[in-house]
Amino acid sequence: MTHLNIITTSAFICLFSTSGIIQADAVKAYAEIQSCNETTVSGRAELKEHPSTEGVKLVDITLSVQGLPDGKHAVHIHETGTCSPCSAAKGHFDPGPASNSSPDGNHPFHSGDLINIEVKNGKGKVSTTTSRVTLSAGPLGLFDADGSAFIVHVDPDSYCPEGEAKGCAGGARAACGIIMR
Repeated sequence: MTHLNIITTSAFICLFSTSGIIQADAVKAYAEIQSCNETTVSGRAELKEHPSTEGVKLVDITLSVQGLPDGKHAVHIHETGTCSPCSAAKGHFDPGPASNSSPDGNHPFHSGDLINIEVKNGKGKVSTTTSRVTLSAGPLGLFDADGSAFIVHVDPDSYCPEGEAKGCAGGARAACGIIMR
């Protein structure tokens, strides 16, 4: 291959990789969702990090569950990657300055706050995108020293319009899944 061909090929690759046509593999993660009690809730969450057109890291999240009662259920990323018991996942993932000084004090602005999942005929699926967390290293990274987990709650998240109020973020924990690379 001549030097001109190498230069032309290199320029072509650079042009298309910066325009988004050729991209490196996205960073991915998943969580297997399981019941917090004797019910038979199961499911899976899939996460995929990619840069926005402005270079901000975005994480696409798709969560599917079965076995929950019909209706809306709160979904959050919690600060610790353990589900045994589900309370060990601790509070909502929120590494910022307001952090978890109270259970609902910064809600719905925790980094781990997501939208509700709606269940019909025992099955539900939600897809959303967030810039509040990353799968990469850094202050919003979910893979810190103690990891993180999804919690699906018994009730819907009202997003606490009146401020801090018991249960406004979804109440008891129905299911949990540790986020894994």
